[in-house]
Amino acid sequence: MHNEVSEQQLLIAGCKRKDTWARKKLYELYAPTMLGICVRYIGEKETARDILQEGFIKVFTKIDSYSGAGSFEGWMKKIFITSSLEYLRDAKYKSNINLDDYNEAVDSFDINVLEKLSADEILQCINELPIGFKTVFNLYAIEGYSHTEIAQMLNIKEASSRSQFSRARQLLQVKIQELYK
Repeated sequence: MHNEVSEQQLLIAGCKRKDTWARKKLYELYAPTMLGICVRYIGEKETARDILQEGFIKVFTKIDSYSGAGSFEGWMKKIFITSSLEYLRDAKYKSNINLDDYNEAVDSFDINVLEKLSADEILQCINELPIGFKTVFNLYAIEGYSHTEIAQMLNIKEASSRSQFSRARQLLQVKIQELYK
């Protein structure tokens, strides 16, 4: 039986040896996806680019800790999510929003509006959420973390994670409705 080494395994090995060609290729392959993750959390492209650079520095300095178990891309995504969350924590963002202002609009939400939206429009609406709501929404709805995991990552109570997600959904419904009034 012939044991074939994948391109990804070669790149990982090259990065572990600190080969410039491997680091460059890894960056070229994964930067667009990882930038998308950073933008989804940060919302501002220039800052997201800075976090992308910091994230790749972490990838290259911590690549020896990747054991080969599980998805390499998944391992990388965790680094970029964590880097984004660290930025948000350091920036001390707080969301102060009164949801009572939105209750009436939420009650009249038309689910058919979703069919008219493009993925970019939905992402734009998510991006406009207050930072706390957006962070929990991304972690739960997009990344698939549980509220228990989110609570640990953000150093909040599990009930706070659930509440932030619920409020994010309500506010997102309002934003989507506003696009098609």
